[in-house]
Amino acid sequence: MTSHSNGPAGRPWPRPVIRLPHEQDLFARQRGVQDHIADVITAFAGSMAFVYVHMAWFAGWIVVNVGLFGEDAVFDPFPFGLLTMIVSLEAIFLSTFVMVSQNRQAARDTIRADLNYEASVRSEVWSTNLGRALGLDPEEIERQTQALITQSRKRVDEETERPA
Repeated sequence: MTSHSNGPAGRPWPRPVIRLPHEQDLFARQRGVQDHIADVITAFAGSMAFVYVHMAWFAGWIVVNVGLFGEDAVFDPFPFGLLTMIVSLEAIFLSTFVMVSQNRQAARDTIRADLNYEASVRSEVWSTNLGRALGLDPEEIERQTQALITQSRKRVDEETERPA
């Protein structure tokens, strides 16, 4: 008696040969130390911890510089020019880190799209050859597929044209 985990003659099925690399492997090879640093900074800048740290920092800065701890503690009097300059510089650097991370994500999306395309082509070639081996007409199957795709697109177009 054979089970689903066993192949012919009770032996285990051979492991499939995976010819497509995993996108994370390809992406990891391209990632340098600077990319890692940019990702860490962007991840922190997009967190609530970042917001809380800045709220505390701004509140502390303002409290000290309006003179609540005495005039001797004031180092950036109202309108807080130094604070404004520091925050502006921080915004410049953070926007740069965000753009670096977005560029990396775009590169990753390109790798993923390329691998998906390769997998689709591989599947189509295998399906066509299996269909031929089973005596199916690939041209007729393609005509049926195109008709279904056209129907589906028409239905989507009709649904999107309806007023809400």
